[in-house]
Amino acid sequence: MLVSHSAGLAAEAVALARGIAGEQVPIAAAGGADGGGLGTSFDLIEAAVGAVQQGDGVLLIPDLGSSVLTARLLVDPGRVVLADVPFVEGAVAAAVTSGAGAPLAQVLAAAEEARTFRKG
Repeated sequence: MLVSHSAGLAAEAVALARGIAGEQVPIAAAGGADGGGLGTSFDLIEAAVGAVQQGDGVLLIPDLGSSVLTARLLVDPGRVVLADVPFVEGAVAAAVTSGAGAPLAQVLAAAEEARTFRKG
């Protein structure tokens, strides 16, 4: 699940991850403030967690700053975990791994491995 200050950024990152990993991957965007605009919303994040929860746990990937702080409020060890990973690369790696049926710990590990991807 992607948590961003921007609803548009979160939605586009979800679209990219789904485009690569497949439409069946349970991934959601929680971006922006409650009334729109930039910001973060506990309620939007909580609703998105509920939307993607399938009993195997949920990985939260926040972008920066207050989205990290807000996402931390929903952490529930073993059920909802926070990933300290690059936003786009971590999202794609997590989506691909989740789409392959991996458990939460492996999805988190794949997202964390994205930190080491070289671009040149």
